[in-house]
Amino acid sequence: MLREHASIAEKAKHWSFIVALALTLLFTSGCSIRKLAVNSLAGAFSGAGDAFASDEDPELVRDALPFALKTFETLLAEAPDNVGLLFSTCQGFTSYSYAFVELEAEYVEIDDYREAERLRDRALKLYLRGRDYCLQALELTHPGIRDDLLREAPSALDRARKEDVPLLYWTAGSWGSAISVALDQPELVVEVPTVRKLIQRCLDLDPEWQRGSLYDAMLILDTLPESTGGSPERAQVDFDRALELNGGKRVGTYLSWAVYVSLPQQNRAEFEEMIAKALAVDVDAVPAERLANTVQQRYARFLSEQIDDLFL
Repeated sequence: MLREHASIAEKAKHWSFIVALALTLLFTSGCSIRKLAVNSLAGAFSGAGDAFASDEDPELVRDALPFALKTFETLLAEAPDNVGLLFSTCQGFTSYSYAFVELEAEYVEIDDYREAERLRDRALKLYLRGRDYCLQALELTHPGIRDDLLREAPSALDRARKEDVPLLYWTAGSWGSAISVALDQPELVVEVPTVRKLIQRCLDLDPEWQRGSLYDAMLILDTLPESTGGSPERAQVDFDRALELNGGKRVGTYLSWAVYVSLPQQNRAEFEEMIAKALAVDVDAVPAERLANTVQQRYARFLSEQIDDLFL
């Protein structure tokens, strides 16, 4: 316990120094020195995601992320071609929008529909903001790939390699999440095939990446109507494979099945079973996923409280 507190203290000192230096840069003159310093800071900040992902306090992260994201954008104004920082900014906006904006819309909708709609509109803008940073990073990595993706060129992803999987995944995550809150906007909905191609390319390159995260993503896509490429049979395979790779220690896998399969089918018994399994996950079992599991367990508890309204 003492070692853990000492480690936290050291991390706090480290990040306090970096933030202070970042603010100092705003007043630093000398173009070349400034750019060199900014790139050094960008490299440090681009690895900050792990500190957030392993945190056990969602409220603390919710309050800290906006400042971090604006700091990222300030650094990007000086170093717009820093791929690592672009990736972290995309990841940050996407995660913040899901955990603290889109889900918040779910919680308030019962009492305030207009506020829920405002939050979903904000979530959409944040998702698209994140997606654009990911696309910018992809473009720097593989020139021309952004235009190929946007015009759905069949060979758009042929140049992608295994090391591109995290960037491809978060591009798909931000893009797909934007679509999920904008189902009334056909110009976005028609881009579902592009999101599917991004995840499929990731599966081709590194199917076991992040303990089955790719199958979790494909599960949601395969629960869509068959007219948009969905398949109940593939969804079952995705679910089973995700559980196999994450060892049943990811709340999101059970939650996705409950929300996207059991609920539409009005299978209450299965829904309750999936929610119970989601709530039984030990959020400390995988430190790198502690925040995500904690946030999603909160949503699972919310759904369990609404169950009589969700099922006829």
